[in-house]
Amino acid sequence: MLSIPMPDVTSDVVSASPATLQWVGMEQIAVPISMTLQDDALQQLSAKANVFVSLEKPEAKGIHMSRLHLALNKLAERECNQSSIDELLEEMVRSQEGISKNAKIELSFDLLLKKPALLSGEFGFQSYPVVLRAERHGTELNCEMEIVIPYSSTCPCSAALARQLYANAINQQFPDSTVEKVELMEWIQSQAGSVATPHSQRSYAYIKMALGTNEWPHLPSLVVELEQLIGTPVQTAVKRSDEQEFARLNAENLMFCEDAAKRVKLGLEGMKSVTDYWLKIQHRESLHAHDAVVVDQKFR
Repeated sequence: MLSIPMPDVTSDVVSASPATLQWVGMEQIAVPISMTLQDDALQQLSAKANVFVSLEKPEAKGIHMSRLHLALNKLAERECNQSSIDELLEEMVRSQEGISKNAKIELSFDLLLKKPALLSGEFGFQSYPVVLRAERHGTELNCEMEIVIPYSSTCPCSAALARQLYANAINQQFPDSTVEKVELMEWIQSQAGSVATPHSQRSYAYIKMALGTNEWPHLPSLVVELEQLIGTPVQTAVKRSDEQEFARLNAENLMFCEDAAKRVKLGLEGMKSVTDYWLKIQHRESLHAHDAVVVDQKFR
């Protein structure tokens, strides 16, 4: 029985509209990746990948997309780091048999970290959206990382107005020039003592870091550093002692979105591996129906 070879349009057909194309590829491919995270242990993560190569040969009908997918599958068998990503990009170019010179990849995943409570010893798990990007132009590699850090912010203006209301209420409740300490403490802890609450909100720092060929930062350490810069990261599992401590920390860490942005900016300026950055600070207001936002970057 005569065997008829399957057609290969990509290789055998010449394009009717000859032209080069900057990027051709696929988006949202599911792939498991493994990274060294907490306790220096490998952790498997579920990622979505966008992969592209350049089309340098004008007469080529298209690229070999299935070869990109097969090359990407090998990432599931390796630790995902700068070296393995560089090797993958090189393999992607090589798979196209001379019609491509450049390659790029974008990996999106949620970084899941174990987070201890402030005081009680309890713990929970917190996820952080991360995007890793890498481009290989010829032999030159450039990498970029994005991460989102959630935190709590309490408005300094609102706190000052609340303190004024407390002062007015104490003046009305205790009109004499002296106040019995026990009586004052009982009043403060009563329902009547809940005079005003400063408005707080869940807030977010969206950060993009250009790394060039520098070594990638260790992700759990990066999260800890950024959270320490801001001062009041969101919590996971808590008991009352943790919640009270969180309230105390917020009172000590009053900030506008500008304050948070300046802390993050100065922190990024001090990171040797970061060659450029972009940041957006978003305070999702509880007072307003709109958000307070700061956007800044290193190079204009």
